Amino acid sequence: MRAAAPPTTPDAADLDAIRRPRDPVVPPSYWDVLERLLPDVSQPAQYVGGEHNQVVTPWARARTRWLLCYPDTYAIGQPNQGIQILYELLNERSTSLAERAYAPWFDLEEKMRERGIPTFSLEHHYPLWAFDVFGVTLPHELGHTNLLNLLDLGGVPIHAADRTLDHPIVLAGGHAAFNPEPLAPFLDAVVMGDGEEVVLEIDDVLRRAKEDRVAGRLADRTALLERLAGVEGVYVPAFYEPRYAPDGTLRATVPVHPGAPTRVPKRTVQDLEDFPYPQKQIVPMTETVHERFSVEIFRGCTRGCRFCQAGMITRPVRERRPETIQRLVTEGVADTGFEEVGLLSLSSADHAEIGDIARNLADVYEGTTTSLSLPSTRVDAFNVTLSNELARNGRRTGLTFAPEAGSERMRAVINKMVSEEDMLRTAEISFANGWRHVKMYFMVGLPTETDEDVLAIAEMGIKVYEIAQRHGRANKATISVGGFVPKPHTPFQWAAQDTPQEIQRKLDLILEQIKPHRGLRLRTNDPEEGVIEGLLARGDRRVAPVVERAWRLGATFDGWHESETLPQWHQALADVGISLEEASHHERGEHEAFPWDHLDAGLDKQWLWDDWQDAISEKALDDCRWIPCYDCGVCPGLDIQHDTAYTNPETRGPSLPILASGPATPASPAPLGGSPDLPTSAARLESP
Repeated sequence: MRAAAPPTTPDAADLDAIRRPRDPVVPPSYWDVLERLLPDVSQPAQYVGGEHNQVVTPWARARTRWLLCYPDTYAIGQPNQGIQILYELLNERSTSLAERAYAPWFDLEEKMRERGIPTFSLEHHYPLWAFDVFGVTLPHELGHTNLLNLLDLGGVPIHAADRTLDHPIVLAGGHAAFNPEPLAPFLDAVVMGDGEEVVLEIDDVLRRAKEDRVAGRLADRTALLERLAGVEGVYVPAFYEPRYAPDGTLRATVPVHPGAPTRVPKRTVQDLEDFPYPQKQIVPMTETVHERFSVEIFRGCTRGCRFCQAGMITRPVRERRPETIQRLVTEGVADTGFEEVGLLSLSSADHAEIGDIARNLADVYEGTTTSLSLPSTRVDAFNVTLSNELARNGRRTGLTFAPEAGSERMRAVINKMVSEEDMLRTAEISFANGWRHVKMYFMVGLPTETDEDVLAIAEMGIKVYEIAQRHGRANKATISVGGFVPKPHTPFQWAAQDTPQEIQRKLDLILEQIKPHRGLRLRTNDPEEGVIEGLLARGDRRVAPVVERAWRLGATFDGWHESETLPQWHQALADVGISLEEASHHERGEHEAFPWDHLDAGLDKQWLWDDWQDAISEKALDDCRWIPCYDCGVCPGLDIQHDTAYTNPETRGPSLPILASGPATPASPAPLGGSPDLPTSAARLESP
């Protein structure tokens, strides 16, 4: 049970002096008292700061002050690309500063609460309550309780309704922000999609609002939220309310504040060349999960995997120029000293120029200790040439692929059009060319799945393991199997989620099948964790009290094996009266309203339903980069297009145009977000 009181904060007059835009009072740094605690906590270096490429800006120089947060440990959050990009963008401005915060581990948090030390920034160890904005990325749903804990520990009321102009704006983004409703009472504002442009627009609004407050032209926090809601793509939960039918089902989430739009569109950066970041990647002070120089080589994916929220919500595909990638990598490696380069995307081998990119970088680093990696590689895009370029300096440790399903039938259902022949060919190429370990990711609990489909996972793993052994007894194969969790804005958002008992039964089938093959490893997660993730992924505002109750019962670091929080979640569900059977384990109907229907990821809901029906019929759909447009809604709705294949050094553009397969495109531009009832930018300021 969480009992310790949050740290005390200054009175309103002192807060106003600290946060005023000009000639502020510098807030207290908690470094001196924190430093005395570090010898008694685990991994103390994660709390120190002082990394290479850290930016330290004097408090008085800036007019707006951001605290960017990844709500997990430093080891998990420090490599996050989104935080690093926004950190650079904001700190390049002469009028703003950005510092970073991460969740303290249990041992330090206990000591912080005992001594009144608030959530602090890594750069100056300033308190959270002193900043203008607490910008939190939500990469997944199992960080929700950590967000509440960081707010409480930071001296900020966890409920948005209890905050005044003297408190930071709590702003959320990231993939889990595409359904922020389970966190709606705790958030001031939410941004869906790409952050590079919108964060600067929000910064402009905040800077002007702070000046207006000093001049007496900003009445209260609601007036500030109204200004934020006027920024394209900013969602203010307080301006909306859910409407329920007599039977308790959700009818809609509707605007209740003048000026709030009917639907809020995601933000999309059309040209990644406008934002060649990060250029000064921060080098961690201690061990992290990814110690490499990372460059996003393209954004978006149109392979159309029906379970994949990331692929659906980041459309369209936008590639970075090969020469830009080369420059970022060579300058970044020289600056940071990293010995691994990560070429990042949802499916890196799909970049139109991946062969040349890998070859040119391999030329630069041949004979050095610097290696190249593609953290996300499709089975059907991997070949001998790419394998050799990635390992030209001699490093051939492990490769990871994601067939996702074991049978051809299931891969048609999920639209992961990778054949068993593709996987076995890739394994043969990998082990024949000196790679020592192949890992494969699968899911169980997918729609229409049978036991035969589940056993096909084991059979594919056995075949890959046998190939590994033919090329060397020390070679390894691993299959990692997780339970499927339906996510918003995907064709599978209508699907029922398997119960933990059913997921465990299917995992046991696989384990039994591979037992005779002792060298084939099986890795799984606790099926119960997926149930909580599913509840938060598709929940509406009625789930918010469950989140708060679980946190008050002591739940944080959900999903960590060191933190057993499932009892707290089950207690919270019972206390609030939420049924998992009703929330997660039933299939939705065609016309059922979703909590995120008022948040527009660009995808037409009817297209998603039609694709769901195609999944049930085991009908596959090709990648729309290479076929005529199939009208998912993203490109014409957002007035953007796929940005791929640089065929001329002087002239860039897509190699294949967007081709309409339906009726002729109207001459007038479509509304933003691909939805006929979404207001234009001008209409956003009008009452709905």
